[in-house]
Amino acid sequence: MRPLHPLDFIFLSLEKRQQPMHVGGLFLFQIPEDAPSTFIQDLVADIRQSKCMPIPPFNNRLNGLFWDEDTEFDIDHHFRHIALPHPGRIRELLVYISQEHSTLIDRAKPLWSCHIIEGIEGNRFAMYFKIHHAMVDGVAGMRLIQKSLSSDPDEKSIVPLWCVEGKRAKRLKDPKTGLVKGIFNTVKQQLEIAPRVTQELYQTVFKEMKNPDYVSSFQAPSSLLNQRVSSSRRFAAQSFEFDRLRHIAKHLDVTINDIILAVCAGALREYLLSQNALPKKPLIAMVPASVRDDSSDMSNRITMILANLATHKEDPLERLEIITRSVKNAKTRFRRMTSNQILNYSAFIYGAAGLNIISGMMPKRQAFNIVISNVPGPTESLYWNGAKLEALYPASIVLDGQALNITMTSYLDKLEVGLTGCRNALPKMQNLLTHLEDEIVRFESIIADQMPKNNATEATENNALKTHA
Repeated sequence: MRPLHPLDFIFLSLEKRQQPMHVGGLFLFQIPEDAPSTFIQDLVADIRQSKCMPIPPFNNRLNGLFWDEDTEFDIDHHFRHIALPHPGRIRELLVYISQEHSTLIDRAKPLWSCHIIEGIEGNRFAMYFKIHHAMVDGVAGMRLIQKSLSSDPDEKSIVPLWCVEGKRAKRLKDPKTGLVKGIFNTVKQQLEIAPRVTQELYQTVFKEMKNPDYVSSFQAPSSLLNQRVSSSRRFAAQSFEFDRLRHIAKHLDVTINDIILAVCAGALREYLLSQNALPKKPLIAMVPASVRDDSSDMSNRITMILANLATHKEDPLERLEIITRSVKNAKTRFRRMTSNQILNYSAFIYGAAGLNIISGMMPKRQAFNIVISNVPGPTESLYWNGAKLEALYPASIVLDGQALNITMTSYLDKLEVGLTGCRNALPKMQNLLTHLEDEIVRFESIIADQMPKNNATEATENNALKTHA
């Protein structure tokens, strides 16, 4: 048995029918040219007939405040195989994902499910995998995915994701001894880090809050994004070329993450303007930050950075400057602490906001307006039994008061963007993808205007070639 981490407990406590607390991923594969017509059927059959037993966290089920091993694991409870109706467009695929992402996972079993989806145009198939956020965070989930796929297109071994061996598979000989030791170590760590956390809390209350770049959990305005949610989800996804973002970041001397936040801020501003719903005060984004300092791939080790998105500013460069300063302020503070100190500091600073989300006592008050997450992904091509992974789109969580989530990951030379929103609360949410592209183009135009004429012309022509390719 393994005790629940406090963050795991929070994710479980937040869940209700209209508020599922699982994360997911849509993986789009290209069927090999020389594959038999029964390629997908064979793949599914091999998975169903596989004799391998699932390993942690995939064999863990809830037992009070602990994770226990499921001794009656049934693959049919977790694994699905469906086919899209002809012509199998991406539109139909996203509708299916939206529907599946809206449903709760049965808590009596390990909290995950896997769907193989065939019949997609372009000789492709997809895998949709969802797992409760109490079991993994974004970084842990990405590590699990990378372990289950291969960089070798000729590797044909059928090993389901839930059976891939790794460091997480180690089991204690005596679970009771391990449990007692784990609790003892946790108490010891809390006592050791208390002085440093207290010092940082003092610094924040009496000094940091006077800094104009400090973003507190009381600044977020009410907005269209902060409504109660229904159980119905809409999922939208698109890929963007990373080279375009790198070019912008390099020219403006900021980080890739700063540019990504600025592009999202501009897109949100345009979307809210189109709905006549732009607040006078700037939107505040919660940006999850991993504090995982080991190679583990279970549980949650994340804190959050609050970023001022400066959506009240019309000039993209002004927005970028404000975003950069607010993020830098938070990062500077966290660099002074260890991962455990950061987690405890965050619990104190954002504890009231978390209790408000759990209790719903003040539905019109929120510590932030939107979650914008960027998880580093694979940098080399990946394959599953010879089928090349073309794209992977993350799907995440929305909550009462948080009707939209923007989650991104990188794969090869692309930024893969997944939008998860409440279908009832946000009309035409998918238009945000168009606004993201428009905002990238806006930054490219700004840079082109700042460059010598010959270089600007060359950059424009190169971008046109990439777009049409």
